[in-house]
Amino acid sequence: MLLYAKGSGRRKLRWLIEMESNHKTMKDLQAEVDQYISQFKEGYFSPLAMLARMTEELGELSREVNHHYGEKPKKSTEEENTIENELGDMLFVLICFANSLNIDLQEAHDRVMDKFNTRDKDRWTRIEE
Repeated sequence: MLLYAKGSGRRKLRWLIEMESNHKTMKDLQAEVDQYISQFKEGYFSPLAMLARMTEELGELSREVNHHYGEKPKKSTEEENTIENELGDMLFVLICFANSLNIDLQEAHDRVMDKFNTRDKDRWTRIEE
């Protein structure tokens, strides 16, 4: 598991990626992460620490994308990892960040989709049906 508490070390959060059901809502995901974090005295990190964690995870994702699609192959001594795992880590930190600020990610998603559907409705060439 990946615990975002001080002194915890770097452990992967596989259960977030390998969820039992693919039918969880964003609210379900936020509640699941909150339940996990709530069992620790440290709780959520501060917003700046959370942003630092997101930056760290983005760097790890970037490294994996570069290994798979870029010109920099992985060293034989480097740990095996996947883009999927790194995206899962990013999702976990994003949910922690949102939860710590009491942000409903479903509502945030709905607002941003409305913005894109309005602002960019004629920006791109549509596929003819």
